[in-house]
Amino acid sequence: MMRRVTRVMSFLIAVILLQEVSSRGTAGAFAPAPAAASGSEQSLAIIVNQSNPVENFSLPELRKIFLGERSHWPNGRRITLVMMDPAQPERKVILREIYGMNEKDLNSHFIQGVFTGVVFVSPKTLATPSEVLKFVFNVPGAIGYVRAADADSSVKVLRVDGRLPEDKDYKLRMPPRGKP
Repeated sequence: MMRRVTRVMSFLIAVILLQEVSSRGTAGAFAPAPAAASGSEQSLAIIVNQSNPVENFSLPELRKIFLGERSHWPNGRRITLVMMDPAQPERKVILREIYGMNEKDLNSHFIQGVFTGVVFVSPKTLATPSEVLKFVFNVPGAIGYVRAADADSSVKVLRVDGRLPEDKDYKLRMPPRGKP
């Protein structure tokens, strides 16, 4: 009985948090980061805490982590996913390239997953790249993303399919302004 009450309470908290995040929509008070001066595509970096032993993930492995289907790192630490605010263009790239979902489908996935016990925790949402960097720096099991230009030495940038953000055929790229 207590387990069921805890699960229902967790579900209700998740619903309230997701509604708060969704209610911000794209009219948030945060402006997107400026585009590169050349107007070319910018890469996103998948970042983890420096103490994390992981160096490389395939896109399908990242999808499992981002969907909450994998809960622990190889060293046994719990994975803590941090995402940027829904108004940020970086999040749209992650939704498209890693999740293969839109915002509504993502919210439904986490609400249903938390309620059924398939997903143990919803992602933490932060508004700015500096907040994401600080969170990943301070939480040993954290994983998140920022524009590659925003990544610094406080975090470790993971390879995706063996590629780093500066590599030519890296897959996680921001489209040029004016393109979907």
